[in-house]
Amino acid sequence: MTTIKSRNLPAGWHKAFYTLWLGCFITGMGYSMTMPFISLFISDLGNYSKLQINLYSGLAFAMTFIAQAIVSPYWGSLADRKGRKLMCMRASGVMAITITLTGFAPNAIYIVVMRFIQGSFSGYINNATALMASETPHERSGWVMSQMMTAGTAGNLVGPLLGGALSSFFGNIFGGAWGYRIPFFITGVLMFIVFLGTTFLVHEDFTPISREKMKPMGEIMKSLPSVKLIIVMFITTMLVQSSTMSIDPIVSLYVKSMIPHGSDVAFVAGIVAATPGLGTLLAASKIGHKMDEIGPLRVLRVGLVIGFILFAPMALTNNPWMLAFLRFLLGIASAGMLPAAQTVLTLNTPKESFGRIFSYNQSFQAVGAVLGSLMGSAISGFSNYATVFWVTGFTLLLNFILILIFAWGISYRNK
Repeated sequence: MTTIKSRNLPAGWHKAFYTLWLGCFITGMGYSMTMPFISLFISDLGNYSKLQINLYSGLAFAMTFIAQAIVSPYWGSLADRKGRKLMCMRASGVMAITITLTGFAPNAIYIVVMRFIQGSFSGYINNATALMASETPHERSGWVMSQMMTAGTAGNLVGPLLGGALSSFFGNIFGGAWGYRIPFFITGVLMFIVFLGTTFLVHEDFTPISREKMKPMGEIMKSLPSVKLIIVMFITTMLVQSSTMSIDPIVSLYVKSMIPHGSDVAFVAGIVAATPGLGTLLAASKIGHKMDEIGPLRVLRVGLVIGFILFAPMALTNNPWMLAFLRFLLGIASAGMLPAAQTVLTLNTPKESFGRIFSYNQSFQAVGAVLGSLMGSAISGFSNYATVFWVTGFTLLLNFILILIFAWGISYRNK
């Protein structure tokens, strides 16, 4: 974890920052930990056909994001009335319960239902970020937002590696489906620790307000300095997340098409899949400082252009190690995309509305995840893997053009 100096945050907030950073890390890890073996777990729970296994695996993955997109605005409204700490407690507590119960799954439908419930009560990272945004001086917003984003990214990076190792370890000891069940129990315990840490170590300076005194969302949007800028950041979040998720479903298949038969596809594909997260993790702190120096929109524009450029050689390469290197560079560019969009939202949103604005942003991010996965699978099915990279690259170019058109002439702090 990156260390911070006392000048970076107001006195007394170091403990909360470390606690929330670790909570976001474990939450990100918990979401991604089961991805390497969820389809294998489902196949062990019944006599399912290949089509059924693919369907249930896809539903288990998508249900979390679909639920997030639906319920996030409600939780955002509640966060603005009751506080973000309470929302972090709610999300981590329910996640601890649902993940633990998933370990007892008797069939595939049970897993899908648990994932939907988990998504419906999600929002730890979103609310932890909003909590830090509301308490951080504007001149440090870029750095803090990048650090909070790094926490989830690092968790997503470690999760599949740890999940695969644990399932293999316990599978060799206990055999059968227990190799897949025990990682759920371990993750549930970790999320309960996050719940306890958030409850007792995080303090939020927040005064609850009644529903009657809370401004309607329409009135908030009218009072924003630039409604167009906020909407463009929502769209940016959706498109960037879509560009990330469009590649994930086909990475292993794309790698398989590049290497000789009999090679360890899973190992190579795992490295290729992990390199963007590693790049983001290494670059986030420096890019966060750069955002504070020159403004998040400038960093965002550069990140989108670099991302667009990198997708072209990804589509043309036939070497998995070159693909891994290019995706590592993409991860560095990505460190200047979503954190920059969140920083722009922070600089242009009243503190009393952070919960709702960030929750809508989470909804757009969830929609982007679903659309990206569907887009990648559909394009690769009707065309080829390279086409997915071309289309994804042009998606980032479209995003860059939207920002040029609708974010022209804004203040220096946003630039």
